[in-house]
Amino acid sequence: MIAPSLLSADFTRLAEESERVADADWLHFDVMDGHFVPNLTFGLPVMQALQAVSPVPLDCHLMIENPGRWAPGYAEAGARNVTVHAEACTDPRAVARDIRAGGALAGLALKPETSLDHYLDVLHDFDTLLIMTVEPGFGGQSFIEEVLPKVRRARQLVDTGHLSLFVEVDGGVNGDTIEQAAEAGADVFVAGSAVYGADDPAKAIAALRARAAAAMTG
Repeated sequence: MIAPSLLSADFTRLAEESERVADADWLHFDVMDGHFVPNLTFGLPVMQALQAVSPVPLDCHLMIENPGRWAPGYAEAGARNVTVHAEACTDPRAVARDIRAGGALAGLALKPETSLDHYLDVLHDFDTLLIMTVEPGFGGQSFIEEVLPKVRRARQLVDTGHLSLFVEVDGGVNGDTIEQAAEAGADVFVAGSAVYGADDPAKAIAALRARAAAAMTG
């Protein structure tokens, strides 16, 4: 599954930018509060406006403090998937329950340095595991290969039945690194400039999907 990131889109034309990636599986919507991460981006009102017109389901990634307060609103507004950061949650299970009650899939994100094993018990309550392959906060960063063992460990747990969820990667994903991530076991790929920086985003999405599929089967 390919999820283009709106961080690389034209913020003045978000409705049109969502149409440009109509062939995508999810549309990645990064929410940053200037506290959990130093950057500041979109919030719930923008998400609600985009949700009303986007041909692609929204994948909301909340890089914010106190996600338990805000995450349910994104689910209730119609997001397909709402992901919160493990590092910001005092009770991840409660947040997952509230997101699911709002009608969305619940995701848990881990920064590059955050241990997967520390959250294995709570991941049974989630539908998506988002493994950051850059430090959260800014687009355009380089893929951190040292995170790939974490992706492989997550895929092993899914394949052996210990977990049942999507394994998503976000950060520095392009035509080359998507193969590494797919080979390691990811099945959802967030790509910003690799899609929106292309002359033809639809062709870029198709090419990324093909390279990921080939790496998975190869």
